[in-house]
Amino acid sequence: MAYSNAREFSLTRTAMKAELLDAETELRLAYAWRDQRDEEALHRLITAYMRLAVSMASKFKRYGASMNDLIQEAGLGLMKAADKFDPDRGVRFSTYAVWWIKASIQDHVMRNWSMVRTGSTSSQKSLFFNMRRVQARLEREAQAQGQTLDRHQLRQLISTEIGVPLHDVEMMEGRLSGSDFSLNATQSAEDEGREWIDALQDDGIQAAERVEESHDTECLRGWLLEALGALNDREQFIVRERKLRDTPRTLESLGQELSLSKERVRQLEAAAFGKMRKSLESRSREVHHFL
Repeated sequence: MAYSNAREFSLTRTAMKAELLDAETELRLAYAWRDQRDEEALHRLITAYMRLAVSMASKFKRYGASMNDLIQEAGLGLMKAADKFDPDRGVRFSTYAVWWIKASIQDHVMRNWSMVRTGSTSSQKSLFFNMRRVQARLEREAQAQGQTLDRHQLRQLISTEIGVPLHDVEMMEGRLSGSDFSLNATQSAEDEGREWIDALQDDGIQAAERVEESHDTECLRGWLLEALGALNDREQFIVRERKLRDTPRTLESLGQELSLSKERVRQLEAAAFGKMRKSLESRSREVHHFL
């Protein structure tokens, strides 16, 4: 913690000591970077406005993020702004950079607010950073008028005020109402209390289902062996070579070995499958789809 505070103080002090650029110098540096990719000009431009980045980062400390991380994200936003800035538009770099710095910090805060992703659309960002403020104002205004708003009425007003769907307000309210908890935390204060992870439903195959599946597989295997055994030797040979080998043989290679045409081998194969299908259908219609 001491190192973190020292680093934060060092970054802030360095930013506060940076030069203040007048409009003419700022424009000259922006042109040098855009047209000549002058890294010295870029460094000077960014260093001069780290003061702005630090100032904006400090406004987001209430969301629980590390100030060092916020400053770092603000610096990344500042560099993106410098890379995309067009000095021909007649806008001061500081004015343009504010948007990129704020966007970078907000993305960082939302990514680290919860292990469950809070959202990244403009409406979700607006909700995340404004919902509590808007809610507090609406409650004050209602109280001043002697009114009492229930939760549903308040959500509807927030939805209208910020301009987002009602279900987004309900979702964000749930996300902001509490923090993450470990699934390995116990449900009670008792020494042998059950962990929350034990209450989750197991999506895997249950024991009864596993036994049934094993029984069905073994039964089907027996029926297939029986159907295969009902074929003559040549038909069994063709089926094994065509369907039971890791690398199935071609009709042409089997024809050469059996002194038959490729078409004749195909006919024998089809006939063998037809016999096996009838055998299986006679045992159970439920396995028809396996062929």
